[in-house]
Amino acid sequence: MSSTKVGISSGEPEFTGFRKIFWPIHNNELKKFLPMVLMMFCFLFNYTIMRDTKDTLIVIAAGAEAIPFLKFWGTLPMSILFVVIYAKLSNVLKPTTLFYAVIAPFLIFFSCFGFLIYPNVELVSPTHTADALEAFINSSLPARMHDTLFKLVEVFRVWPYALFYILSELWGSMGISLLFWQFANQITRSAEAKRFYAGFGQLGNLALVASGLTIIHFSDIRSQVPAGVDAWGETLHWLMGAITISCVVIVLAYWWMNQNVLTDPRLYNPADRMPKKSKPKLTLTESFLLLSRSRYLGCIVLLVLGYGISINLIEVVWKSQLGAQFTNENDYNTFMGYFSMCTGFATLLLVTVGSNVIRRLGWLVAALSAPVMILITGGIFFAFVMYKNELDGMFSYTPLWIAVIAGATQNILSKATKYSLFDPTKEMAYIPLDQESKVKGKAAIDVVGGRLGKSGGGVILQVVLMFGAIADNLPVLLFFVAIVVAAWIYSVFSLNRLYLEKLQETGEDTEAPAAVGLSGKPVEASS
Repeated sequence: MSSTKVGISSGEPEFTGFRKIFWPIHNNELKKFLPMVLMMFCFLFNYTIMRDTKDTLIVIAAGAEAIPFLKFWGTLPMSILFVVIYAKLSNVLKPTTLFYAVIAPFLIFFSCFGFLIYPNVELVSPTHTADALEAFINSSLPARMHDTLFKLVEVFRVWPYALFYILSELWGSMGISLLFWQFANQITRSAEAKRFYAGFGQLGNLALVASGLTIIHFSDIRSQVPAGVDAWGETLHWLMGAITISCVVIVLAYWWMNQNVLTDPRLYNPADRMPKKSKPKLTLTESFLLLSRSRYLGCIVLLVLGYGISINLIEVVWKSQLGAQFTNENDYNTFMGYFSMCTGFATLLLVTVGSNVIRRLGWLVAALSAPVMILITGGIFFAFVMYKNELDGMFSYTPLWIAVIAGATQNILSKATKYSLFDPTKEMAYIPLDQESKVKGKAAIDVVGGRLGKSGGGVILQVVLMFGAIADNLPVLLFFVAIVVAAWIYSVFSLNRLYLEKLQETGEDTEAPAAVGLSGKPVEASS
C-alpha cells in the first residue's frame, strides 16, 4: 500500500516542513479539494461585491442613518423567514435540489438588478406615496419622531435598493454559512477536515482581494463612458454580471462534485463523513433561560454581543462620513473596493499569525485583542470625527478625508482581529464544556448572539436618532461604544477565570486550534 493511501486511511498525513503547514493535501485529493476552494472563492467573491454595493446604494440614496432601520426591520425578519422556508423545503427536497432552490433566488435577483431593476427604478419607486407619508408625519406627529419616521419612509422610497441590501446580507448567512459549509461538512471526512478547512478559508479569502480589484476596475469608469451615459448604471451592469457568472460557477462546481467526487469511493463514502453534530432548535426564550443559568455561557454570549453591537455603532458613523466624502456612487464604490482589498490582505496576514499569538501569549491576551483594538481605534476615529473642524489646516488633507481614512483603518483592523483572534478564542472556550453544554450552549448563543448582535446596535441608533442626526449625537454614540466594550472586556476576564478552572478540571489541551479552520467564514459574513 502506498504512503499516500496510508496517510489518508490513518488520518495522519505524512507531510513535513513547509508543506505540512501550507499545503497538506495529497495529489489524489485535489479532485475534491480544489472544486471546494473554487466554490468558497466564488461565495466570498460575490459577498464582497454585494456588501460594498449595498452600502453604496443605501448610503447615497437614503443616508447611513437608514442602515440600522434596514438591519432591524428588514434583515432580521427576512432572515427568520428564510430559515423557516429552508426548514420546510429541507423536509420535501433532496439535498441537491435544495441547494439549487436556495441559490436560485439570489441568482435571479442579482442578474436582473443591473439590467432590469436599476434602469427602471424610478418606475417602481413609490415616490408619490412616500411624499404623502412624509407630509402626514410632518403635520400630524410629534417633532421628536420625525427623523426616525422619515428614515423609514426613505427606506420605503428606495425599496429596490433596500431589497438589494437585505438579500446581500442573507447571502452571507444562507449562502456561505448554510450552503457551502453544510455541503463541506457532508462530504468531508474528519481526518480531511483538519487539513482541508484551513485551506478553504485561507485560499477562499483571496476572493476579498480579487473582488476588491474587480470593484475598483468597474467602478472607476466615469472618464471612459460617453457623455450622457449613466456611469453608475454601467458599473452595475458589470458587477451584477460578475456576480451572475460567479453564481453559475458555484452551481457548475456543485454539480461536478456530485457527478465526479461523490461517486468516487476513494474520496467519498457516506459512512466516513464527518459526524453530524446534533444541534437542538431552541426558541429565543429557551435560549435566554439556558444562558441565564450558566455564567460561563453568559460570558461567551456577552463577547458575541460586544463585538456585534460595538462594530455596528462605529460602522454607521463611518459610513455617514463616507457618504459626505463621496456623493457619487462610482467614487463611493471605488473606495469600498480598495477597502475590501486591504481588508483581505490584513485578514490573511493576521489569520496566519493568529494561532501563534494564542500559543505564545495565552488565551486571555488573544481574547482581549479584539475589544482593545475596537476601543483604541474606535476612540481615535470618533475623536477625528468630533474634532475634525479643529483639525482643519493642520494636515494637507481635509478633516473629512482624514476621518474617512481613520474609520476605514479602524474597520480593517477590527475585522481582521476578529477573524484571527476573536473567533478562535471564542471557539476554544467551548472545548472544556460537557457535550450537552457545548451543543445546547452553542445553539443558544447562535440564537441570542446572532439576532441581538445584529439588531442591538440598530435599536440603539434608532433611539439616538429620535434626538437628532448622527453628527449631533457623536458623544452619546461614543459613550455607548465605551460601555459595550467595557462590558465585553469584563466578560473576557470573567470567562478567562472560568475557562482555566474548566481546563484544570478536565485536563484539556490548551493549544490553539488551526486558524481559519474553526469557521472559515468571510470577513463581513457576520456584520
